[in-house]
Amino acid sequence: MLKINNISKSFDTKKVLNNLSLEVNDGSIFGLVGVNGAGKSTLLRCVAGIYRTDEGNVEFNGIDTYKDENIRKDIFFVNDDPYYPMASNIKSLKEFYSSYYPFDEVVYFKTLKLFGLDENKPVNTFSKGMKRQTLLLFALAIRPKLLLLDEAFDGLDPLVRYNLKKSLYEFIEDSHATIIISSHNLKELEDICDSYGILENGKIETYGDLLESKQNINKYQLAFKKEPDESAFEKFDILHQSKEGSVYSLVIKGDKEETVKELKKLKPIILDTLSVNFEELFIYEHEGGNR
Repeated sequence: MLKINNISKSFDTKKVLNNLSLEVNDGSIFGLVGVNGAGKSTLLRCVAGIYRTDEGNVEFNGIDTYKDENIRKDIFFVNDDPYYPMASNIKSLKEFYSSYYPFDEVVYFKTLKLFGLDENKPVNTFSKGMKRQTLLLFALAIRPKLLLLDEAFDGLDPLVRYNLKKSLYEFIEDSHATIIISSHNLKELEDICDSYGILENGKIETYGDLLESKQNINKYQLAFKKEPDESAFEKFDILHQSKEGSVYSLVIKGDKEETVKELKKLKPIILDTLSVNFEELFIYEHEGGNR
């Protein structure tokens, strides 16, 4: 299990992480979301043991990831902007990584073929997407117990994204590892993550099971023969409200069956319930947190 214990991190006078705590279970694919500049990359670097926290600590399986070099062999971090030595190719990188990490040759060659990469071609001639694929290739071949992916799908074409997601599913099923993926493209996370956390104001403001959270936030469209008083909706936890003509659109947090039951008491002539996607969930939770 990954435990982040009240960590804070500042750069000069800018506080990026502020008394942040989080737990992520083994066998989970966790989606880390937040607006640009929220501190997602900083948090992943603290988890990986690259940055030393100003306060608090990060533990993986009960061991401090910054203080213990051996536990970092169980962790692999895929940076948003991978850097490679000028003369390196995939074959030379394989020698480097396999000298430090446990290495699965079968997975290496399978993924190399899946991504369509040439192991003899200089990496500095690769596109941004191919450079990212190269690092993902080693991440999968190393089979870490904790895999950290920063903007994992950025620059990848649709087929590669599909193959990567398939490979990550297989990896989780085989190893029961933990994966944390940060991304600005929430649609990319929706079909792969089982849990999520929203990073805002230096903290994880909202987190939980993705499916349960989506089921707990729904959109309702209502129309009335006679418009209700303004106080009619006060009992509901409304994250977003709008009105177009005679139709009210409400995004309400809470049990769907109970919410529908209470809305029916207002005697609407139309009552439709719509589900939300992950992107909408993030937007409405963000709006709700800033009310």
